[in-house]
Amino acid sequence: MGGGGGQHLDTVQLGRHLLLRHLLPILKSTQAYDQSTLDSISVFKDIGANAGVLSGFLYSAVCGRRAQGPPSLLRGPWVVHAAGAIQCFVGYFFMWLAVTGAIARPHVAVMCTFMFVASHAQTFFNTANVVTSVHNFPDYSGTMVGIMKGFLGLSAAIIIQVYQTFFAGKPATFLLMLAVAPPLLTLFLMFFVRIHHTTQTKSSDQDKRYLNAFSFISVIVAAYLMFLIFLNNSIVLTHWSRALTLALLLLLIASPLYIAIKAHQHQLQTLHSPLNTPLIKEDPESVKPENPTTDHVNANGNGVQQQQHKEITSDNAGEDLNLVQAMRTLNFWLLFVAMLCGLGSGLATINNISQIGESLGYTARERSTMVSLWSIWNFLGRFGAGFVSDIFMHKKGWPRPLFMTITLATMAAGHVMIALGFRGNLYLALLLVGVCFGSQWSLMPTITSEIFGVQHMGTIYNTIAVANPLGSYILSVRVIGYIYDREESLEVGSSSCKGAHCFRLSFFILAAVSFAGALVALAFMVKTRAQYARIIRRKMVA
Repeated sequence: MGGGGGQHLDTVQLGRHLLLRHLLPILKSTQAYDQSTLDSISVFKDIGANAGVLSGFLYSAVCGRRAQGPPSLLRGPWVVHAAGAIQCFVGYFFMWLAVTGAIARPHVAVMCTFMFVASHAQTFFNTANVVTSVHNFPDYSGTMVGIMKGFLGLSAAIIIQVYQTFFAGKPATFLLMLAVAPPLLTLFLMFFVRIHHTTQTKSSDQDKRYLNAFSFISVIVAAYLMFLIFLNNSIVLTHWSRALTLALLLLLIASPLYIAIKAHQHQLQTLHSPLNTPLIKEDPESVKPENPTTDHVNANGNGVQQQQHKEITSDNAGEDLNLVQAMRTLNFWLLFVAMLCGLGSGLATINNISQIGESLGYTARERSTMVSLWSIWNFLGRFGAGFVSDIFMHKKGWPRPLFMTITLATMAAGHVMIALGFRGNLYLALLLVGVCFGSQWSLMPTITSEIFGVQHMGTIYNTIAVANPLGSYILSVRVIGYIYDREESLEVGSSSCKGAHCFRLSFFILAAVSFAGALVALAFMVKTRAQYARIIRRKMVA
């Protein structure tokens, strides 16, 4: 079970709404920032959290073909984790120094840099864990990416529990904890995240058993967090009761270590058993990728010349294309546009949850519950899409882009429900949008590895992920913000817009954008049907 520490490293990431709720206010009070300045800092946080191309390049450099050779301390996923840990410490630590007055009040541009560096760290953790997982579990890459991305989705709710138990009313101390605890946890666990090349035929069934156990624990953690959210919004918990519930939560989060240890013991027993062949096989990166056309030509003695002169087209899917080669294919841009529509409209919804609830007459507690529950819906989408798509690929032969098409169309339905503005349907609408938004974060990386190969997966999928802040800026600022301000200006004597009309047109537009994304995903599915036919045959045989 290579990479077992990755799930725990992903839980140290910070959710956007936690940052906005607990960190930006202290920056405003101690640095005398106005709201416009805080918005600028928040933008740099979003850019840092989504601009993960550098982490992809670093991963390819230390774990790719060129990194193969004699063992070295400068090779392996741990290098990427270490780079993330350094950035996490530097960014949050200097923000803490500024907040406490240990250093002179920095210029706004410098504070934006601190925020960018701190949030940029998560792309390094994320890339190292996700890409290593795909390397280690090729038959169930969707499930593994779903687990990794799922815990990342739960991280905001988990960190909120830590804050409420130990740091309530102490945001400066909480900032210091963010600077110290995640890097230390990363440094402790990063050497457990390694690439292990195992045969699909002998390890696949056993991997599935352990991944199912991981998945079960993930669902239990999500259910427990949902219980804590409702409990915190219903009664006032004493300090000792908060500590008890947090201890149980941390125990649940640590429990997958037991599964990883059992899997490792089973692997050692298998390796030393005379009745079994070793699981370790030749590095697959030294083996040519599957391509029936070129294999047939090679058999006739003409393959080498054709291989040297082949064009970079979408038919080369799965052949470890680099970023430039991938960007020269139609598949890349179809996937990018689909994510621009899906991730952009989903993030625009997240950014306006509280304001939507306020305009529709929901109480502050109800709006707080909606924001907290978003982490749960996000997890269900991230984990569920990877897990379910793997099942249907293995048993029914359904291509993974089909699930992207379905979830984007369902997201459009959720946007329509928000636009209608009926009292009480916002919970259900946010459930649909949250699950479907989360689904894209497990489907997109997995599809990227299947179409463009694993070698440069980190670089390619992080480039596609830039669609998230780009789409959000267009839809949140240029569409929702503009229309809301126009509607607000029509209400005389009110400081805010009240009623369903405030967001009706905006979310009808978002629904149209999401549906357009579903159509693009459908075109992508048709375009890649031949590649997925080969992938599905291999998976169903395995």
